[in-house]
Amino acid sequence: MEKFEAHEHDVIVIGAGGAGLRAAIEASAMGCSVGLVCKSLLGKAHTVMAEGGIAAALAHVDPQDGWQTHFQDTMKGGSFLNHWRMAQIHAQEAPDRVRELEQCGALFDRTPDGRILQRAFGGHTWKRLAHVGDRTGLEMIRTLQDRGVHQGLDVYMECTITRLFTDGGRIAGALAYWRETGRFVVFRCKAVVIVTGGVGKAYRVTSNSWEYTGDGQALAYDVGAELIDMEFLQFHPTGMVWPPGVMGLLVTEGVRGEGGILRNAQGERFMWKYLPEARRHEYAADEAEARRWLDAVVEGRQTDARRPPELSTRDNVARAIYTEVKEGRGTPHGGASLDISYMPAERVKKKLPSMYHQFMELADVDITQTPMEVGPTTHYMMGGIRVDPDTGAATVPGLFAAGEASAGLHGANRLGGNSLSDLVVFGRRAGAGAASYARALAATPHIADDAIEAETRDVLAPFERTSGESPYGVHQALQECMDTFVGIFRVAGDLERALGTLETLKQRARDVRIEGSRMYNPGWHLARDLRNMLTVSEAITRAALLRTESRGAHSRLDHPGLDPALGRVNMCVTKDGEAMKVAPTPLPEMPAELKALFDAGAAGTAAAPAAAAPATAAAGKAS
Repeated sequence: MEKFEAHEHDVIVIGAGGAGLRAAIEASAMGCSVGLVCKSLLGKAHTVMAEGGIAAALAHVDPQDGWQTHFQDTMKGGSFLNHWRMAQIHAQEAPDRVRELEQCGALFDRTPDGRILQRAFGGHTWKRLAHVGDRTGLEMIRTLQDRGVHQGLDVYMECTITRLFTDGGRIAGALAYWRETGRFVVFRCKAVVIVTGGVGKAYRVTSNSWEYTGDGQALAYDVGAELIDMEFLQFHPTGMVWPPGVMGLLVTEGVRGEGGILRNAQGERFMWKYLPEARRHEYAADEAEARRWLDAVVEGRQTDARRPPELSTRDNVARAIYTEVKEGRGTPHGGASLDISYMPAERVKKKLPSMYHQFMELADVDITQTPMEVGPTTHYMMGGIRVDPDTGAATVPGLFAAGEASAGLHGANRLGGNSLSDLVVFGRRAGAGAASYARALAATPHIADDAIEAETRDVLAPFERTSGESPYGVHQALQECMDTFVGIFRVAGDLERALGTLETLKQRARDVRIEGSRMYNPGWHLARDLRNMLTVSEAITRAALLRTESRGAHSRLDHPGLDPALGRVNMCVTKDGEAMKVAPTPLPEMPAELKALFDAGAAGTAAAPAAAAPATAAAGKAS
């Protein structure tokens, strides 16, 4: 067997974004030896791309806000498919986690009297997002990294985990390789926390960076963990559509939170057409009312005015833009206009500095003078590893998860800003859960040598082949398949075609050939990433086929309405031998005291269809 490097820790955290850093900090503070493993360099995690803010009911701008309203908004936004306990914990603990970040040195924007400033975001009743201009995620990572480094975490950068090992059904460790040299490293541990993000790179148009290849979900699935809600994939309504080299790059919801207006090529402010009938009372009824809301935002006043239609939930806005383009009312490059140029230039530069520089440098567009062109982009997974709300424990002993790699908090659709508070609330809980579990074990479980040897042979197999195609061709075919058949709008025939294509692609991925050495070989890295992307893509597609209704971010043209029975179940994905099994599992019952927060009218409207399906079946093809 090839020689390999070995390290032993109580807890291994896979992923160094907001959730990973917070989990590692917590587990270390509880006295555990922690190894933090990241695929890229420390500080390059996807969290830095989260711009608009972190959602927490601090009530600094709108005193009416409280955890109960945040809980209600999250449940309504998720079409009540959320795990109620996760939504409750999140709403109750988010303010403390934000204050904790502030105490650790995070420099939030301020109100005139010196408190943390908050802005409006889609689906939130009150101004709830604490922010640092439009660079909130970057500030979070800076703060958490400083805390973790000072705490003495062991960090393994540019290190890719390929397999988790178990001993007697419980986690025992993992195999990885250094991306620089290709040499293997074994991590022996008592617990693993998966915080690896999503799978955006399975799609061609995405806001996600190269690391997002579904690694954590696939690793957990391979050792028997349950995945849930995989059909719910969020398409952020506003990504760049031009120039082609930056297509999909995120345009923060903060633009709309600061008053950005969406118009089609005919100059029509179209979002009023797409407000769900049962939810129209939550939004401004006309331009005059929307203007009153904007005046309050600019002047920093609290207001009871209803928010403008552009601040509808992300799933609704994405479908609206998509439909406008499909029906011939799109901008020249196939999007919609997002306009904030009517505001004073200095305010735009102050509130949205990253967006100003992003468009100037990448598209030669001055957003203080000209509208932006935007369109839907693959952004976020609501689904992932099933976890216990209080501890972050997955269904395999010793395995924990948090952040985008886990599931339950967001239900059928995530509200903007809830992701950043999710990271620190449940990152902390997963780290504490893993540490408690590890401390209760007397000894580190054993990893068999033959299991390590089998995995190293499998990882190196592409170098041994004398024929086979490049992994880049397979990846391109996967992206085309998912964009075309498993996009914003779905139908059974397309989903079945996608499953057939994915089976072919799995065989092609097994036969890819890699040339050159193991040093800095991106083709070899992609060959492994492909397996994970194909596993997660199949889970998304199978779950989408089984959910015969339209709910949240999952829109079926052949089933445009809601099915009340399906509103009470999660689609659960498990490994059955070499096959993938998908079956409904019941949602946990919400306790009476939380049900009482929703009056009969609110509970009835929250699950209403988020948008009318477009008139033509052609709209079933994803962008």
